[in-house]
Amino acid sequence: MDLRVVSAAARDVDADWLIVGVPEGGEWPDELVALDDALQEQLSRLREAGDLTGKLAELLIVPDTPALKSRRLLLVGIGSPTELSVTRWDKATMTAVRQVSSKRDLRVAFCVPEQLGFLSRDRAVEVLATALIVGSQGQDLFKAEHSRFPFAAAQIVLPESGDVGSASAASERGRILGDAINLARELVNRPPHEIYPETFAARALQEAISCSLMCHVFDEHRLEAERFGSLLAVAKGSDRPARMVVLEHRGGGPNAPTLALVGKGVTFDSGGLSIKPTDGMLTMKCDMAGAATVLGAMTAIARLKLPVNVIGYCGLVENMLGGKAYKLGDILTARNGVTIEVHNTDAEGRLVINDVLSYAVDHGADRLIDLATLTGACVVALGEDVSGAFTNNQAWCDQLLAAAKTAGEDLWQLPMFDSYNELLKSDVADCKNVGGRWGGAITAAKFLEKFVGGKPWVHLDIAGPAFASSSKGHREGGATGCLVRTLVEVAEKGQS
Repeated sequence: MDLRVVSAAARDVDADWLIVGVPEGGEWPDELVALDDALQEQLSRLREAGDLTGKLAELLIVPDTPALKSRRLLLVGIGSPTELSVTRWDKATMTAVRQVSSKRDLRVAFCVPEQLGFLSRDRAVEVLATALIVGSQGQDLFKAEHSRFPFAAAQIVLPESGDVGSASAASERGRILGDAINLARELVNRPPHEIYPETFAARALQEAISCSLMCHVFDEHRLEAERFGSLLAVAKGSDRPARMVVLEHRGGGPNAPTLALVGKGVTFDSGGLSIKPTDGMLTMKCDMAGAATVLGAMTAIARLKLPVNVIGYCGLVENMLGGKAYKLGDILTARNGVTIEVHNTDAEGRLVINDVLSYAVDHGADRLIDLATLTGACVVALGEDVSGAFTNNQAWCDQLLAAAKTAGEDLWQLPMFDSYNELLKSDVADCKNVGGRWGGAITAAKFLEKFVGGKPWVHLDIAGPAFASSSKGHREGGATGCLVRTLVEVAEKGQS
């Protein structure tokens, strides 16, 4: 897509769709008044009739605009400018972009309002650029007729006096983030007969080459040599061998700290012998969303050339039933020597990323973040739109929470009291892999804490927001690519 930042009056922009934000209440800004004048006060009449309120993400199409160079006009409410935030601006822009992306080869122009409240102009441009990339790509990869199409060209329009220099840089950053989010979405949306450990690893290598990341792929023999005992146990029931992908971005120099991003990559989760029912298994192609998020974020970090050291790790398995599948009552020995009694083979994600966390610690990680579609309990606690955060280091978690707020993504921290360890005690091993019915998201995090060697660590349970069960005005159903933006933000700002 040809994406450009221009400075122009809205009436002079040539496009198939001109998109203009309308504030709720108060006096209209000068650029909207000028547009209304060009349309012979048509907007004022719509406002007086109650058809144009400016409420957040409310849309109004003006299909015939002979007074403008653009063919059609879409008005999108941005709410009160004093309440405008990254999250609210993202909702407005995504809703508008999704509205106009249903046909091929369209040229769109989106005007950035003068009144942005506490939102900086460059951040508004970045978010808008990401929306133009993400909002125009659907999940219907295998349909004969697609419902959404990338634009042929897009213009981000600043007021006539606007300086396009820094805005152009912000737009390019937004494009890179959008491409990274779409990569994560595509991988999660593809079916499990296409995406399994070997093919995910091959795609990761391809993406790494395209953006100058160092990439290492560990096969099942290397994983066995590295003592990935619990990860390999999960993989035993499948004909697809396990893999681990290691992606290195060394932008910070030899003495700079290293951030490790660890992603759960269960490319399909049947539940193993603790088999899921059909409804619970139907969307389990999404159980590798943590690994896809890490891969997407690493490509963005590399393309942005961030001056930091970040290593991404993707632990990749299928959890299937077979004659060699691991069993309830098995005792597994993890990479760091911790023994684990298996009480549920559907609690497999923690048995994958625990070994990867241990490896990252042993290979120089100073701080860690893991991402996993780990527990239904977290969805019960927080709903489908909020990720759970768990930590052993409050200062590090605070940096991540601040990064999520800056990126406009919703995180909520849950407790990690020592008393939850009691629920993981085993009579025959160092611990069980589940803690029972109560506090399931927290006991899963307490289990993972045993494998980080005391390093500052945050676990992100993305089981809710990683995969949307249905489409909404501002969001496509299927994979969302959630937290790619947050990971890039914390990598850039959180290493100081």
